[in-house]
Formats: sequence, C-alpha cells, structure tokens
Amino acid sequence: MNTSFWKAGHTPTLFAAFLYFDLSFMVWYVLGPLGVQIATDLGLTTQQRAMMVATPILSGAVLRFIMGMLADRTSPKSAGILGQVIVIGALAVAWNMGIHSYQQALLLGLFLGFAGASFAVALPLASQWYPAQHQGKAMGIAGAGNSGTVLAALFAPGLAAAFGWSNVFGLALIPLVLTLIIFACVAKNAPERPQPKAVADYLKALADRDSWWFMLFYSVTFGGFLGLASTLPGYFHDQYGFDPVKAGYYTAACVFAGSLLRPLGGALADRIGGIRSLLMMYTLAALCIAVVGFNLPSSTAALGLFVVAMLSLGAGNGAVFQLVPQRFRKEIGVMTGLIGMAGGIGGFALTAGLGTIKQSTGDYQLGLWLFASLAVVAWFGLHGVKKRWRTTWGSAAVTAARV
Repeated sequence: MNTSFWKAGHTPTLFAAFLYFDLSFMVWYVLGPLGVQIATDLGLTTQQRAMMVATPILSGAVLRFIMGMLADRTSPKSAGILGQVIVIGALAVAWNMGIHSYQQALLLGLFLGFAGASFAVALPLASQWYPAQHQGKAMGIAGAGNSGTVLAALFAPGLAAAFGWSNVFGLALIPLVLTLIIFACVAKNAPERPQPKAVADYLKALADRDSWWFMLFYSVTFGGFLGLASTLPGYFHDQYGFDPVKAGYYTAACVFAGSLLRPLGGALADRIGGIRSLLMMYTLAALCIAVVGFNLPSSTAALGLFVVAMLSLGAGNGAVFQLVPQRFRKEIGVMTGLIGMAGGIGGFALTAGLGTIKQSTGDYQLGLWLFASLAVVAWFGLHGVKKRWRTTWGSAAVTAARV
C-alpha cells in the first residue's frame, strides 16, 4: 500500500470507522457463539436456536437501510453515535434483567440489529474521504470490522462458561463505551459529502438493474460470510459433538480468515479489477462449500474447507465494494444501505435456512449444497454483466479504477 493512499484521505477517521464497525459486529454476532449455551438453558430446538441467532441479522439488514438514510440526511458520524447508544442501552437492559425466554432472546436480537446497521455508517464515513483509485483499500480497511466476529467467537463461549452467558452482555459494555468515546472524538465527516437523498431517490436506485445485481452479489459474499459465521458454532457442536468453547475456537479460525481477506480483497480488486477478483472468489467458495456438504468425517478437513470458503467470501466482500463506488459514486449512501440490507437478508436466509433444514432432515447437507449453487448462480450473473460494465461506467475513459 503506497504512501499516496495515506495522503489521500483522513486516516484517523478511517481507523475510527474500522473500530466502530469492529465492536459493533462483535455484539451483533454475539448470539451466534452463545447460541448453544443459551439454547441449552432455555430448552430451544435447533430451528429456534437458528432463528434466535438469525434475528439480529434480519433486524440489522432492515435497519441498515434506515441508518443509511439517516447517515445520508444528517451525517455518518451522528448516525453512528445514535446507533451505538441504542445498542449499549439494549445490552445493559439484557444484562440487568436477564433473558428468560425464547421471545426475550428474539427481542434482544431485534435491538442488536442496530449494531449490524453500523455497516451503513462506517463504510460511507470512510469512502467519502477517498478518491476512486483508493476505494478498494479504504472500504476494505473500514469493512474489516467483520473481524469483530472473531472476538465474539473466541471469547464469548469461554466467558459464558466462566461467568454465565448473561454476564457476557455486561462485559461487552466495557469496550463498547470506550469505542463510542473514541469514535465521537476522532471521527470526522468528509468535507465534500453528497446531498441528502429523498425517498424517491431510493426508489429510483431500485429501478436501476445494476442495483439488483450488486444486491445479489453481496447477498452471496457477505450473506455467506455472516450466515456461516452464525451457523458454524452450532454446526461444529451438532456435527462433531464439540463443546461450545471448542466450537467457538473452530469458528473463530474461519471468521478470522474471512475478516482478514476483506481489506486484502479490496486491494486485490484495485490491482486486478473487481470483476475478475469476484469471479475467482465465487469459484473457490462454491467448490469448498459443496465438498463440505458431503458430511466429511474429519473435523479438520471440514475446518480447512470452511477457512478457504470464508477467505473467498471475505475477499469477495472487498471486491464488491471496490466496484460499488465506481458505479454509484454520487449515491454511495443510498447504495451502501440497499446493498448492505441485501447482504444482511442473505445472512438471515442462510442461517435460518440451515437451521430449518437441519431440523427437518437431520443434517446440513442440503442447505450447504443450496448455498454453493447460489454462488454458482452469482458467478454466471457476474460473467454476464462484465462486458457491459467494462464498456460503460467501468471503462478507462470514465474511472481511474480497474473494473
């Protein structure tokens, strides 16, 4: 990464966006690693456990659209502060009053969706500071806040075993409050921001067929990353009999791989082009998930394949958002909300779908093969639009970035 990148934007804001996104993702995802322990205490079925874990994902998907509008109309920084305060309040109530039923767990998940909506704040906050040729790197660094899932997977099950899972909510308040203070003090809105968009602008964006392509592509990459990250603790527990802590360690290895590759995926897309990069990632992800679907007897082999799949999906996330600012530079706030919402819906569908299929058939095979098939569909869709994209908004005459 050359010095021109660090001179191009505002580095303190970039890292404040990353930190805010990282800790928000940690608490958005926290019900996943705690799922087995909560389900055991509340007596939940596999399908109920999956729905509990998937609820913050769906809530976050919807709220991303709302937070994207709020960030667009006020500012990314003010929207981020509001969302963080709501999440802190929800966790404080859950910690003090406890979670005693399936319905209460779902209600907490609804409020944790505000943490997932941080996507619609952190990425525009970072993106608006950087020119086209550095969008992949900037969006990749800010978007590497996906790594918050690693923190939750590594520490939440162990802390729950030591102190009780409800106290994990209280412990999470410490880094959240510190992050809120840092974000409020360090982050700055870009001096040149797009004009606020009306609701009609969102509807207009949906009328553009490229919007739907990007939503499909991101629902597979980010939806796949988040859906697998949320499902894997239960998968390793159900498939190989792991205790929650060991399942959390295996999951952490997978989500660390995906998080690490997001910024590198953005940088790779800057170098070889987002389309080429994304085609490669869909291929790898589809192959690995399809093989895991054969219910491998070796947990080590399954772990290795999941790691490669998550590497591919994480890099794919970076590649998608290397392309989005090139196509929708003036509508980046709108499109971040819409595309982020689609990614969240994809994650919800995968998490809930895998749980439902496991409950109905006794294993995850069909669900994994269906997801691998969707990655193949996305590959063919991207291959179909690449010529049009490279000869219109992605041509060298229009953008300095490689598409």
